[in-house]
Amino acid sequence: MKKKVALVTGGTGGIGTAICQALAQEGYQVAAGYSKGGDHQAAQAWQAQQKQSGHDIMIAYGDVCDYGSCGLMIANVEQHLGPIDILVNNAGIMRDASFRKMTPAHWLEVINTNLNSAFNVTHQVINGMCDRAFGRIINISSMNGQKGQFGQTNYSAAKAGMHGFTMALAQEVAKKGVTVNTVSPGYIKTKMMTEIPENILTGIISAIPVGRLGEPADVARVVTFLAHPECQFITGSIISANGGQYMS
Repeated sequence: MKKKVALVTGGTGGIGTAICQALAQEGYQVAAGYSKGGDHQAAQAWQAQQKQSGHDIMIAYGDVCDYGSCGLMIANVEQHLGPIDILVNNAGIMRDASFRKMTPAHWLEVINTNLNSAFNVTHQVINGMCDRAFGRIINISSMNGQKGQFGQTNYSAAKAGMHGFTMALAQEVAKKGVTVNTVSPGYIKTKMMTEIPENILTGIISAIPVGRLGEPADVARVVTFLAHPECQFITGSIISANGGQYMS
């Protein structure tokens, strides 16, 4: 039986890398979508690192803010691996500022990258999934899309919108064998988190009931669960991975 194909946007970042590795370990053919401002050498270096660690992962360039660029990325993946069965909408950025100091550029960059990207990519794979009567759309949101966060009106709005997208689309494609779900991480130990001053980081950790930051692998485990062919009865859901910090 042909291996199923998974595309992970933002696949070369901290959480994206863990998701790509976990899916590859589960036997999927995996493509990591990347933009990195067009830094193809950085993506190639990432791919080589994955190869050294035993993970054969394709890289596919695409600007998730641009519908046409997403179409080219998808065509590239499908040419080399086949039709996309699993899509993980993971691409995201932060441009934090209090709302009164937030610029239109801060707002639009985050909304385009974190929310509009979900449309730009999903819209171009959903028909194929429905035609084949199988598909998994997994959207990586955030705890701050559920509870809000000071200085993140743009980020919180985008991440909350992503789950609204999940719930509506899930209803449209449920009878076609396609599930659509959201994973909502809390504070995860990525490079960005390790650069936070120690006193602030200590305060963040003290607010997490399990007493630690999440690992990227904690998010990846949820993704592989939702991607499984037998995970047919969970759709339109939001699954938290935040160490108990926020319970809705």
